Amino acid sequence: MKCFSSLLSLKVALLTVVIASVNVSEAHTRGGHGGAGDGVQPLSKIAIHRAVSELHENASIKAKPVVLGTKGQDYEWVTVEFESPTPSQDDWIAVFSPGDFNSSICPATDAKDIAPYICSAPIKYKFANDSNDDYTRRGKASLKFQLINQREDFSFALFSGGLLNPKLVAVSNVIRFANPKAPLYPRLAQGKSWNEMTVTWTSGYNIDEAVPFVEWGFKGRDQIQTLAGTWTFHRNSMCGPPARTFGWRDPGFIHTSFLKDLWPNSMYSYKLGHKLQNGTFIWSNSYYFKSSPYPGQESLQRVVIFGDMGKAERDGSNEFNNYQPGSLNTTDQLIKDLDNIDIVFHIGDITYANGYISQWDQFTAQVEPIASTNLYVEYSNSGNHERDVPGTGSFYDGNDSGGECGVLAETMFYVPAENRAKFWYSTDFGMFRFCIADSEHDWREGSEQYKFIEKCLASADRKTQPWLIFAAHRVLGYSSSYWQDGSFGEPMGRESLQKLWQKYKVDIAFFGHIHNYERTCPIYQNKCVNSEKSHYSGTVNGTIHIVAGGGGSHLADFGPVQTTWSLYRDVDYGFVKLTAFNQSSLAVEYKKSSDGKVYDSFTISRDYKDVLACVHDGCEPTTLAT
Repeated sequence: MKCFSSLLSLKVALLTVVIASVNVSEAHTRGGHGGAGDGVQPLSKIAIHRAVSELHENASIKAKPVVLGTKGQDYEWVTVEFESPTPSQDDWIAVFSPGDFNSSICPATDAKDIAPYICSAPIKYKFANDSNDDYTRRGKASLKFQLINQREDFSFALFSGGLLNPKLVAVSNVIRFANPKAPLYPRLAQGKSWNEMTVTWTSGYNIDEAVPFVEWGFKGRDQIQTLAGTWTFHRNSMCGPPARTFGWRDPGFIHTSFLKDLWPNSMYSYKLGHKLQNGTFIWSNSYYFKSSPYPGQESLQRVVIFGDMGKAERDGSNEFNNYQPGSLNTTDQLIKDLDNIDIVFHIGDITYANGYISQWDQFTAQVEPIASTNLYVEYSNSGNHERDVPGTGSFYDGNDSGGECGVLAETMFYVPAENRAKFWYSTDFGMFRFCIADSEHDWREGSEQYKFIEKCLASADRKTQPWLIFAAHRVLGYSSSYWQDGSFGEPMGRESLQKLWQKYKVDIAFFGHIHNYERTCPIYQNKCVNSEKSHYSGTVNGTIHIVAGGGGSHLADFGPVQTTWSLYRDVDYGFVKLTAFNQSSLAVEYKKSSDGKVYDSFTISRDYKDVLACVHDGCEPTTLAT
């Protein structure tokens, strides 16, 4: 650590950064540390641009162990001991990475009279008395943090003054991982064909330092090596604050390799590698996955769908207003059930990083046991918290992404879209056809995306792929909690897309965005078209709409209007599991993240002739032969 006391004399050129800095709630106090969630990124509550140095010779903070991951671990628990001669309940401990966070690393501007500043938000924080209420009397305490390998070293800082008026009291020693550049956090996704798997991961190695590749093959057999591409992005790629200002952190390098010509339903093993210029190799742990079934193949196929999970810290840090209370429960339930899941879809609002770039590493580490192993994963649908920034081509004029404008989502996760800046695509998985829409781009009739949606639905071979699924982040169909009249979701959503769902006999339309669970009857034009509630057989006549936005973020209540088409509603955390037993039988279950038990379910049983059967506004025109 360079001498931080130099902050007292530095005149840091950050006027433009301060003006553009994240809005910090003046109402936030230490008392707001718990309670109901409000969806605000916890790091945004820190007025880091107001930080001043009040280093005290009798204050101290120390972290151990100094070297992490000596046995190859990607994460490790750290003990932080601290002492203050003037303890207060507003004191808090921040984790910074890189560990040298003084103003000498701030980007230069023309301002010369602004002093002193810390220009980077911490990656996590806790209040000093979180583990010991006696801190305010004794002035001594310790906390435990879980750190993940994020390519840089770490240091800890003791602040007084709460989050709104931070005063730097003491700075710790620097600690680091033994191999900070190691390849980490692989995430799987289908390529553009059913027999292609992509592996994406993060490392500290640029292409001029090391050649990235994947070593892979049938599990237990000879392995081959396939090269990977390397991408990154820079501060000027971000579209606004805080991603361009206090939320910025170097993302390292993101690599993607395409594993092609896979055999269906086969077990493969793989590991990530980097060949250094001196000829030595850096290896990851070994992983495995099961390849996709052939399109139309009749076998047991199990799909999980949810949205809005976000991330949470297992050490309890960053928990402003219980930020993502269900996130870890959802993650852990999926990990427990890995052997019974084949593919996972996360339909938008992935991390809720909201412009704090360090949180994407935290999220990929959290979901690694799911995204890296023996299931086939699509963590891949753009939501408002990934895409929306005013003036950047988003369909909605907000800054829910905190200046990220889709760059993080497009780079950190692969999707088989023709243009990854436009997150709409189709995926075939055995008996399923998934048509994934991007609700942050225009989907109205006549738009580029509308044409894609119709082509995706129309090209499904319903004889061999009978289960046709539509998914998007925002509710473009029906939700009882979205509008005051309780009738449907985004403006024009139902009008623009409902005739496509009906014409092509979409079985289920999934949405996130609303943080609860709701299932409708088979519905068309605001009316139930089938009187069954849990067992559908033969011609269903309409599309069942499911809101599955309870992945982990703060929950949303339902509106006061009681609709006739809403069959089951639940304000809780959970996810939906689809099980296709064959081409005639599908089971759908809503499971709560708290216990993994089924709380709502229905089945569809039908033959191909039932898919062909006429429904209102869903049949081709006919004529009499002569």
